[in-house]
Amino acid sequence: MIVWINGAFGAGKTTTARELIDLIPNSTMFDPEVIGGALAQLLPPKHLAEVGDHHDLPIWRRLVIDTAAAMLAELGGTLVVPMTLLRQEYRDEMFGALAARRIGVHHFVLAPAESVLRVRATDRELPSDPVDGAPRGRRWSADHIEPYRAALASWLSADAHLVDTSALSARAAAGRIAEAVGNGEVPACDIVQTPEPTSETLASGVLLFDERDRILLVDPTYKAGWEFPGGVVEPGEAPARAGIREVAEETGLHLADVPRLLVVDWEAPAPPGYGGLRLLYDGGRLDSGEASRLMLPGPELRDCRFVTESEAADLLPPVRYERLRWALRARERGAAMYLERGIPVP
Repeated sequence: MIVWINGAFGAGKTTTARELIDLIPNSTMFDPEVIGGALAQLLPPKHLAEVGDHHDLPIWRRLVIDTAAAMLAELGGTLVVPMTLLRQEYRDEMFGALAARRIGVHHFVLAPAESVLRVRATDRELPSDPVDGAPRGRRWSADHIEPYRAALASWLSADAHLVDTSALSARAAAGRIAEAVGNGEVPACDIVQTPEPTSETLASGVLLFDERDRILLVDPTYKAGWEFPGGVVEPGEAPARAGIREVAEETGLHLADVPRLLVVDWEAPAPPGYGGLRLLYDGGRLDSGEASRLMLPGPELRDCRFVTESEAADLLPPVRYERLRWALRARERGAAMYLERGIPVP
């Protein structure tokens, strides 16, 4: 398992992590900052200069995941990870990928009073920025307090177990974390486990419409970006039935009829993805009562909304939006279409 110690810059995560590995048997500390330092040697300076924070680099997040999993495979036991993680989509991406590998993450936040954080931001010595090699100023640390406050107010306090360290030493904070993990007070994060594909996949999505003909989109917790209700077809499962099953699991709606096929789209491999066939079905129009009964299971979906076609263009990735656009045309014409990379093939 992983014990993830989150918090603002200057909250004392690394010091607490060092204390924690003395209290949890067979535990090892993994500081993801070493990945950031390695990227300065791996990536072109121009590429690094395009981001303000190496956390925004997809390669950084993937390397953190892969390294954590490899360390656990090599060493076993518990991995203690001191890492600030303030964007919910990054948390979903990283914790979801770990959950897919059957690695549970126990999420803690060191939450001293803001006045304490500001004092520490003034006093602390900061390492070099792995993006450009320049020392991080104390102002840099103080500027990250507001994003931390925003995360705490919106999602972080509900997702993680908060430890108020205003009056606690690092040893005492580590003791509280070790106790909470040991007695089961803080279980592993409840996040859907979606195994990463190892080959091409077949996936079925279902378009559901409200009385104004707006399309239902969902925001999965286990991957970035908005999607249609649906998912990967399981071995031996009929694609249309997979769409019905996924709609029920994700939204709580049970479709009475087999949905009508709108498009078959071939998605090209884009490493690390393998691509495959993507089917979109017409699940029909929901009346106001059905739309109001939409259920959002916590581990699987973060949000859902009905949108117009133009609004969907701002939420969906380009290829997925093209798939939707042609599916709507197929719905109007009453005939299914075949696409490759979101483009109709005669």
